[in-house]
Amino acid sequence: MSVAGRAARALTAVGSVGAIALTAHTAVNIRRMRRLPDDPHPVAERVSVLVPARNEAHRIAPTIRSVLAQERVAHLEVLVLDDGSDDGTADVVREVAAGDPRVRVLTGAPLADGWLGKPHACQQLADASAGSVLCFVDADVTLSPLAVAAAVRLLRAARLDVVSPYPRQLADGAGPRLVQPLIEWSWLTTLPLGVAERSPRPTLAAATGQFFVVDRGAYLRAGGHRTVADDVLDDVALLRAVRATGGRGVPVDGSRHASCRMYEDWDDLYAGYTKSLWRAFGGGAGSAGTVAALGVLYVVPPVAAVAAGSRAGAVGYAAAVLGRVMVARATGQPVMPDALAHPVSIAALGWLTAASWRRRRAGSLRWKGRPVG
Repeated sequence: MSVAGRAARALTAVGSVGAIALTAHTAVNIRRMRRLPDDPHPVAERVSVLVPARNEAHRIAPTIRSVLAQERVAHLEVLVLDDGSDDGTADVVREVAAGDPRVRVLTGAPLADGWLGKPHACQQLADASAGSVLCFVDADVTLSPLAVAAAVRLLRAARLDVVSPYPRQLADGAGPRLVQPLIEWSWLTTLPLGVAERSPRPTLAAATGQFFVVDRGAYLRAGGHRTVADDVLDDVALLRAVRATGGRGVPVDGSRHASCRMYEDWDDLYAGYTKSLWRAFGGGAGSAGTVAALGVLYVVPPVAAVAAGSRAGAVGYAAAVLGRVMVARATGQPVMPDALAHPVSIAALGWLTAASWRRRRAGSLRWKGRPVG
């Protein structure tokens, strides 16, 4: 066998062993991860649901209806910040609210220097709120009637400062179905949840701004969104800030209480992912290393299985598919044929990461009409 052949065989073996190990870790995490309770006790404290919105007229109505339908929360206030929309977002919210006294629609201040749009909007919402618990909800998220009560009860019962319930990701079309399932898969596969819940290490933080619930005192001690004003991954950065000031927080499964359709098509997905992937892995070297490692683990084995009939590659590919199947079943995602396309999903993520870096270096990153990065 040639030197190149031996190297390819060794790389396939390394990738397959790694894929098997990570799938075993996924199984442990699925058993360990916290989930929002199905039947939460009533919540007596005041809860503020905070919705930042910029040009969301086409999809915010279901979000507001679901927030207003919350049960078992005795004192609920709903603040929606219209962040410079030009599509009538505020009018849609007022129409849906129909005079409900729990709802206030705020007009966002002009974007201040040193801020990105979403952290700026979230800080204004927090400043205007009165709840002892702040529940940030994106305008593309729909909640079950018990979602907020369940999140608050878990926050208090587990003595946490942050819970970040990941909604069930709704994806239509080949592009979104390839990429969106990687959101839950990524942290359930790589993050040691038992350690991460208590560790202040920044690398052990995972969170989603789609549904982010934080104790007000912990939020203020961390400096709120002012601490993460210019961070395109403000959700993860805010969890890190809470942990750095002694708080505890962890991602949790929220798929039975919340759903989110982030992107309608590939163009939306491309714009959304490329605006932030450059920041996701800790710089250029981190991005290159992560993409390379994922390629070895999840692309090399199936390619070797198909191209060279490698049994080790086939086993590694089977392990990767099994990991995707487990995560899909645990989080309410489609199972097949999506899991079989895992190598393509990983390749798409790598391509999007490279595109994100290209766009950042070209200064062309924008989101909702504003520059990013």
